[in-house]
Amino acid sequence: MYEYLTGMISMVTPNYIVVDVAGVGYQVQVANPYHYSEGQKNVRVYVYQSVSQDRLELFGFVSQSEKALFLKLISISGIGPKSALAILANPDHQGLIDAIASNDVAYLTKFPKVGKKTASRIIIELQDKFDTLTTNAGQVSLDISSQPLGSNDPQLNDALAALKALGYAERDVNKVKRSLIKEKGLTTDQYLRHGLTLLSNN
Repeated sequence: MYEYLTGMISMVTPNYIVVDVAGVGYQVQVANPYHYSEGQKNVRVYVYQSVSQDRLELFGFVSQSEKALFLKLISISGIGPKSALAILANPDHQGLIDAIASNDVAYLTKFPKVGKKTASRIIIELQDKFDTLTTNAGQVSLDISSQPLGSNDPQLNDALAALKALGYAERDVNKVKRSLIKEKGLTTDQYLRHGLTLLSNN
């Protein structure tokens, strides 16, 4: 089992990044690919290896605490790795903690593929682990600095593609596009974070 990869970021796409470790490129799915930039060297990406009947995938995280939160989420029936990444993509991890603490099912169902039953399971199964979850998630920081498709802004296009890759429905992406397109000169990271905030508040 891999704990982390350290190498150069050789590719960034809306769906994944590629980490070049000694000439071997590892495809890693992450919550926010645009946290990284191509050519970035000596980057450490914490990883979780998922093995299914017909697929082996790597999921990446910016810190051990973000990985710990991911592992708590996928321990819940109905939450797969991609759904967990979509939840983690929203930088408001405190909002997630508060929703669990206050039995806020409506907040949790805003995430892709999380229905009322799954949201209830998240609350029931994680509330008794809330102190641990708070400690771990409180340290998580994505530290980001770095319309359907068809906008003239390539950064916005990449952010919209990343939202769709996380599993958000095209109609929801279209709604936030109308707000995001009014912004000018943002980075892909900033568009993505803004979009995630809008989606969680709708």
